[in-house]
Amino acid sequence: MDKEEKKGKPGWDKKVGAARKKPWGGRFAQGMDETVEAFTASLSFDHRLALEDIEGSRAHCRMLLKQGIIAEEEARLIQRGLEEIEEEIRSDSFPYDLSLEDIHMNIEGRLVEKVGPVGGKLHTGRSRNDQVALDMHLFVKKETLGVMERIKRLQETIFQLALEHLAVVFPGYTHLQRAQPVLLSHHLMAYFWMLQRDRERFAGTYKRADIMPLGAGALSGTSFPVDREDVARELGFARLYENSMDAVSDRDFVLEFLSSAAVLIMHLSRLSEELILWSSQEFSFIELDDAFTTGSSMMPQKKNPDVAELVRAKTGRVYGNLVSLLTVLKGLPLAYNKDMQEDKEPLFDTVDTVANVLNVFTAMMGRVTVNEKRIEQAFESDYSTATELADFLAQKGVPFREAHFVVGGLVRYCLESGKKHLGELSAHEISSFHPELASEEACRLLDYRQAVEAKKCRGGTAEAAVKFQLEKARQLLGETLI
Repeated sequence: MDKEEKKGKPGWDKKVGAARKKPWGGRFAQGMDETVEAFTASLSFDHRLALEDIEGSRAHCRMLLKQGIIAEEEARLIQRGLEEIEEEIRSDSFPYDLSLEDIHMNIEGRLVEKVGPVGGKLHTGRSRNDQVALDMHLFVKKETLGVMERIKRLQETIFQLALEHLAVVFPGYTHLQRAQPVLLSHHLMAYFWMLQRDRERFAGTYKRADIMPLGAGALSGTSFPVDREDVARELGFARLYENSMDAVSDRDFVLEFLSSAAVLIMHLSRLSEELILWSSQEFSFIELDDAFTTGSSMMPQKKNPDVAELVRAKTGRVYGNLVSLLTVLKGLPLAYNKDMQEDKEPLFDTVDTVANVLNVFTAMMGRVTVNEKRIEQAFESDYSTATELADFLAQKGVPFREAHFVVGGLVRYCLESGKKHLGELSAHEISSFHPELASEEACRLLDYRQAVEAKKCRGGTAEAAVKFQLEKARQLLGETLI
C-alpha cells in the first residue's frame, strides 16, 4: 500500500499510523499520546548502547544461521545492513527516530529500511528484554575495564609521588589534631591501597557482569532451537544465566558498578579534602599546580583548589545514582517492568563522572609540589613524640595507663612553660616526671625522625617498612586482575 492509498483508506489517520509503526502496534486501535510517547521514550540516553546492540545482533544473527533458523542469504543481508548502520552511528549520520522509542527499535527499523522485511527476522528468538539486558552487560564490562585502567594510572602517579618523597617526615593526624609523625610516603601510600581495593572491587563487578542473558526471551526462554553457549563464546562471556526470569530482571551487576564507584569516589573525596587542607596557607604542606586551580573574580591573591573541591562535591552525585537505582529495584515483581528503563541514566552519569574525575585527578596529582621545608617547620611546634615516651616507660615495666598519665603531665608542663616541643625539655626536667626517663635513650625518642624509624613492623611508617610496601605495590601494578 502506497502513501496515497493510506490517506484514502477509511479510518486511517496520523495516530493509527503511529500505532501501526510501533513493533507492538497490532494490538492497539489508536496511537500513543504525544506526551506519553515523549515520556516513555529512552532514545535520548540509551543511544549510548548502539554499538553494543549491533555487536549483540551480529552474534545473534550468526547463531540463527548456524542453527538453520534463517537462510544464508538472509543472514548476509542482515549482516551487511548492520555493518552500514554501524558506520552511520560512528559517523554521526544515523537518522534517529523518537517515535521508535529506543535505540534497539531504531536500529531494527533502520535495518528493515535498508534490507527490507528480512531485517525483521533478526528479532527471531529474542525479546527486547533479553536484548537490552545483553547490551547492558556488554556496556558494563567495557566500562569496568576502563575504570580499572584509570584507577591503575592514578595508583602509578601516587606511587611515583611517594617514591620521590620517600624520607620526608610528615605530621600524622587523628581528629585533625597532631598525633604521631609518619613518612609522607606512608601517608600517600594509604591512598594507593584504598585504590587497590577499588580496582579489586571493580574486578569483582566485572565477574558478575560477565554473564550472558540472551536467549531468555521476554521471561520464559524461547521455543526456537537457539544455541546460547555459542553466542556467549562469540561475545566473550564466561557463563550463562541459568534462569530466564533472572536473566531479564537482574540489574545487580549495574548496582555493583554503582556501588564500587561510590566507594571509589569516597576515597578520592577524602584525598581531595587533604589536598585542600594541605594547600591552604594554614598548612602550606603542598602547592597545587596553577593549571588545576582557579582565581577569584574579586580577590586578586586567591588560588582556589576548585578541582579537588568539585571532586569532593561529585561524590554526592555518584551516591545519589546508587540510591536511585536501589530504590527503583526494591519493589519490582518478576520479571521485566518498565521501571527498569531507569537503570541507564544513573549508570551513564556515573560512568562519565568517574572517568572525568579519575582523568583530572591523575593529572593533578602528577603535578603536586611538596613543600618539604614547611613540613619540617611544622615539627618546631609539636608534641607528637609523646607516645614514644609512654611506650618507653611501658617497656620498662610501668603500666601503660600510668605511663600515659606521666607523659600527659609532661606535655601539660611544656604548654604551661611555653615550650614548643618536647625536645626543648632538659634531661633534668624529663627525669623529674619519672625516674625511668632519666636516660639518654629516652631523650633520643624525642626526635621525630627517631620516632618514625622505631615503627619497623610490617605496615609501619619506618623507611624500611615503607620500602617493603612500595615493592609490594610495584608488583601489584604489574599484575592483571582480570
